[in-house]
Amino acid sequence: MRKFIAHFVFMVEEKITRPYLILKEYIRFLVNKIYYKKVYVADAGNVPPEGTPMLIVSDHQNSLMDALGILLSINDRKVHFIARADVFKIHPLATKFLYWIGLLPAFRLAFEGAEGLANNDETFRVSEQNLLDGRTVVIYPEAGHQDKHWLGKFSYGYTRMAFQAAELGNFETDIVILPACNHYSEYFALRSEGYTRYGTPIHLKPFYDLYKEKPRTAQREVNALVREQISNMMLNVEDVADYRAIDYLRESAPGRSAAVKAGLNPDNLEQKLQSDKDFVGRLEAAGLPYDDVVTLLDGMEELEIRDKDFDKDPSIVSIIFRCLCLLAFLPAAFLAAWPSLLCWIIPEYFSRKVGDKMLRASFLVGLNVLFILPICGIITLISTWINKNLLSALIYTALLPFICCFEWYYWKFLQGTISAVNYYRAEKAGRIAPLKELRRKVHSVFSQI
Repeated sequence: MRKFIAHFVFMVEEKITRPYLILKEYIRFLVNKIYYKKVYVADAGNVPPEGTPMLIVSDHQNSLMDALGILLSINDRKVHFIARADVFKIHPLATKFLYWIGLLPAFRLAFEGAEGLANNDETFRVSEQNLLDGRTVVIYPEAGHQDKHWLGKFSYGYTRMAFQAAELGNFETDIVILPACNHYSEYFALRSEGYTRYGTPIHLKPFYDLYKEKPRTAQREVNALVREQISNMMLNVEDVADYRAIDYLRESAPGRSAAVKAGLNPDNLEQKLQSDKDFVGRLEAAGLPYDDVVTLLDGMEELEIRDKDFDKDPSIVSIIFRCLCLLAFLPAAFLAAWPSLLCWIIPEYFSRKVGDKMLRASFLVGLNVLFILPICGIITLISTWINKNLLSALIYTALLPFICCFEWYYWKFLQGTISAVNYYRAEKAGRIAPLKELRRKVHSVFSQI
């Protein structure tokens, strides 16, 4: 495998071909226009010019979506990602494709065992040469994606790679480390929002003399600078034990109120992130108990209702109206079942099989972009062409992504209706009033933070 990596990457990978550019624009459309409702990119001007030896170091919360955030925000070069090695075992053709788009395998002790770790030497050697040649490499030092808005422990592997690349060039080349972060309005929902931000480049040349004398000290100092920048850019909830309560508070009225008080727009993801960091910091500093928040959340989960239902206070009239809307659009939803059900059910099956909830978005986007939508598109094009005409076939095929969006909105509206019905029934049974009072108390207390 080492020989294959070295030969394949150096002989083929650096050419940015027209098929590569077409594929990237196709991915950009489906990710930035269909999957996401809006995408934010901050401080892209901090990205050094093409040809700069650059190691991008990022937090890792949403697997493939983190990589896409960086890939689609950098346009002037091919970006190399170091990804989990097990994805390279799917099929030989898939392996070649992954190398072609710029991926290299990272072998982990928990998955490939101690013997597999030896293969990382070759991956690092190739990456070091890529850096020395002025290319861009992306790595996630947490060595695995987190399942919440918090920053995990960093492995020093990336600092070793960067300094060894410099050593490979006799310390004549300045290797640049660029901190980056990704943030999301929701982890799993279609039509959510994504955010990518770049920090200030860290030049390694000033650390070369220290590295020659005390390699570990130089790595620690650089790692501290990188980690500090990433932690400051992202939403880093350090109180993981109370994460559920804190996440609810920042997303509900107290968090939104904090944004408004700070003169920020709570509906703008970039501004909401800025407010959330300050609000969460105040929450953690206050040290107030979250017992009432947990009780409120448990009550909502038991009744299967949403927080927004308390504000809307659904009546029988509003529920009947929602049901009529569902009936009116039912024929359209039935027609949109192709290919929407396949686009949702197949990725959901694989994410459940893997057992990692943080891979749901990755499977949803990855499988649809590369397999499900293209195959369904070909089937739709041919069948409609045969039964209708070419123009109808082309229009129908082009509308497939938008049809999937419609089905998603229909499904969300149906879920909202079910939640409204549950709320109405619970209110008639006298179970909403205590929760409503508890919610008012929680919001009153934590809005003062």
